[in-house]
Amino acid sequence: MMKEVVILIGLQASGKSTFFRTQFAATHVHVSKDLLRNNSRPARRQRQLIEEALLAGHSVVIDNTNATLEERAELIQLAHQYLASAIGYYFDSRPGGCLERNRQREGRERVPDVAIFATLKRLVRPSYDEGFEWLYYVSLEDDGAFVVSEWDAEESVSEQ
Repeated sequence: MMKEVVILIGLQASGKSTFFRTQFAATHVHVSKDLLRNNSRPARRQRQLIEEALLAGHSVVIDNTNATLEERAELIQLAHQYLASAIGYYFDSRPGGCLERNRQREGRERVPDVAIFATLKRLVRPSYDEGFEWLYYVSLEDDGAFVVSEWDAEESVSEQ
């Protein structure tokens, strides 16, 4: 089976971690800077974890906001370096729903509202030009179900 580097892209509280747990936990290694808070160099440690997993033949999910082209470029380059497919999942990034879900979080999982708006300002929609083999759009239904659709850049522009 082809290795995958799955890059989750979206605001805090857009459903990325829950999506990982429901869709990929049984088959992919979970890498998140949120799990590296006590590490003095989380970006370096994240890279090490991704490389270790790929070298061992495992697929990986990178569960961060991955908001900018620069953040994703290194991850896509790593995927290709280790002969893995780079797959992006862009989460519906309307701040209202994210703010509401964030308020339901407890402890360190909750982020300040300003963090969501700061990420929104930096958030760049992914494109195939970045080097992705596959891109998908993910929205969250009122009942908590995820709806995954194939990437259509024109269609996804209307969401914000």
